[in-house]
Amino acid sequence: MTTDTQQIRAETILVTGGTGKTGRRVADRLKRRGLPVRVGSRSGEPPFDWENRDTWKPALQGVGAVYISFYPDLAFPGAAETVGAFSRLAVQHGVRRLVLLSGRGEEGAQVSEREVQNAGAEWTIVRANWFNQNFSEGFLVDPVLSGEIMLPAGDAVEPFVDAEDIADVAVAALTEEAHVGRIYELSGPRLLSFHDVAAEISKASGREVRYVPVTKEEYTKILEENDLPVEFAELFTLILDGRNASVTDGVRQALGREPRDFSDYAREAATSGIWNDRPA
Repeated sequence: MTTDTQQIRAETILVTGGTGKTGRRVADRLKRRGLPVRVGSRSGEPPFDWENRDTWKPALQGVGAVYISFYPDLAFPGAAETVGAFSRLAVQHGVRRLVLLSGRGEEGAQVSEREVQNAGAEWTIVRANWFNQNFSEGFLVDPVLSGEIMLPAGDAVEPFVDAEDIADVAVAALTEEAHVGRIYELSGPRLLSFHDVAAEISKASGREVRYVPVTKEEYTKILEENDLPVEFAELFTLILDGRNASVTDGVRQALGREPRDFSDYAREAATSGIWNDRPA
């Protein structure tokens, strides 16, 4: 038996990763609906930090539903243990619905999914692969500005998914009963190589951008130089081996519409000025 959705919506919804690419969008959508939202971040009130369990309990007070967006990635060592401990604590404090942002094609992430599913609350799993917004809001902004996107992706193709679509699905799962117990695999509407992505960004931005394949070892060095987790080199090599080289209908299943195309994203990002030259 499901819980009363109206009661969940009357209580605070905690959005972990609330200043991130998907969390910010989820929180904004909920606020526009007039729903009580608590942004779970280190700068939040009260603060929330995945690495400091003392911050979890205060953030969960009065909360009826939680959007779980774990950083840096569910496939990283220790992630499942942390997500499981948080999910169980959430249920102990009265949370009745958990919506987990998971990784498509990541076996390691599925361990965290099971932790959420077994925590004792209603659940929805939202699986996603590469975000469009990685190129405008994430770690690939500077490479785009430099004109070279270097990744250990070879000639892999991906159905890049838009954070706007992810947020729409997450909000639906947080506020509507129909999504309880569902696993949604999200993707964009078509497969693109990273060469294609570079061409799309070049066309939209008016600047020359190219994709440069590198080895895992070369990319590890790039991560070290930019103070990013070196585990990303292993993760990217894993998930870009072709396992996600197919388009899914998860967005249509959840929302009854088609997903956003990369070219639409690129035009909007270019209009925002994010890919304009920065002052020295």
